[in-house]
Amino acid sequence: MSAPSKTSTSRQRAATAGTDEKRERILKVAERLFAAQGYANTTLEQIVLELGVSKPFVYYYFKNKQEIFETLSWRPTVDCFTSMDFAPDDVRAAHVKVTEGLERLIRSTINHYPAAFFPYREPQVYRPEYLVAQKKLANHFYENLCRLLEQGRSDGNFDFSETRITAQAACSLPGFLYNWYRPDGRLSAEAMVHELSKLAWRVIGLRQTFPNPSKQ
Repeated sequence: MSAPSKTSTSRQRAATAGTDEKRERILKVAERLFAAQGYANTTLEQIVLELGVSKPFVYYYFKNKQEIFETLSWRPTVDCFTSMDFAPDDVRAAHVKVTEGLERLIRSTINHYPAAFFPYREPQVYRPEYLVAQKKLANHFYENLCRLLEQGRSDGNFDFSETRITAQAACSLPGFLYNWYRPDGRLSAEAMVHELSKLAWRVIGLRQTFPNPSKQ
């Protein structure tokens, strides 16, 4: 699943180890500058200067600054909003899938720091077509989550009343990480995933004992 792009197919470059490495170098430098300065205060000239290259080098891979920003944002968007996807032949119980999916969501958010936080910090930057694609993925995620929540509640493994509110409340935990999370904080990234996952499971009313052990 690729980012919605303004780049025409005629400008797409054949993927090679060399082109991928150079493209990733641009993205890494741009991500650091966007995180430190914000989108508006980061210029293409600054990105070029940090890279130590010429503008044509960057234009070979990206049409403009916005395309770089949207590419950085799209990766965590896909990872986060497909975290509740499971194989058709996965017959595990709903509560197992939900708890695993929420943990995936939190881990993806943290692993994609700081780009995962760009949509929360600067939602005004994105093009309408990008936001449409983003919303489509978000709807896909919440449809899966709500369906699994209701199944888990029916099985007796969750305790909540309003499905959509519960889903949104649980997902607000990683959503608000951008306000305070720092990778050099007291807890390691994995420890943070563990702590936030436990909190998310409490929000959905995960029971400690399950009445349907055969479905686990």
